[in-house]
Amino acid sequence: MARIEQVLKDRPTMSWVNAVEVYYRVERDHGRDEADTVLAGMRKALALDLPGTSLMLETARLKSAMPIALADCFAITTARSHGLTLLTGDPEILDREVPCPVEDLRPSR
Repeated sequence: MARIEQVLKDRPTMSWVNAVEVYYRVERDHGRDEADTVLAGMRKALALDLPGTSLMLETARLKSAMPIALADCFAITTARSHGLTLLTGDPEILDREVPCPVEDLRPSR
C-alpha cells in the first residue's frame, strides 16, 4: 500500500470507465451512499480521463486482439495515451505483453 499512497500524492490518471467499474462494484456490495462517497474521493484523488472517440477505437482494437476485460483494455490504452506506467495487480494484464509499461502492485510472495 505504500506504493499506492506514494502515487496518489501526484494525482494519477484513471479512465472514467475504470472509475465506473469501481462505482458499480461498491454500490452492489455496500450500497449507493458508499459508492457515491468512494466516487467523490476518487474525483479528488485522481485525474479521471473521459475517453474520446480515438481512444475508444484504439481500445476496441486492443480488445479484438486480446482476450481480456474491456475495462482492462481501457486502463491500458489510457495509460499508453498519456505516456504513463499502468499500476495494477491484475494477472490478466501482468501475464501478457501490453502496449504500455506496467508496474506489478501485487504483494511480494
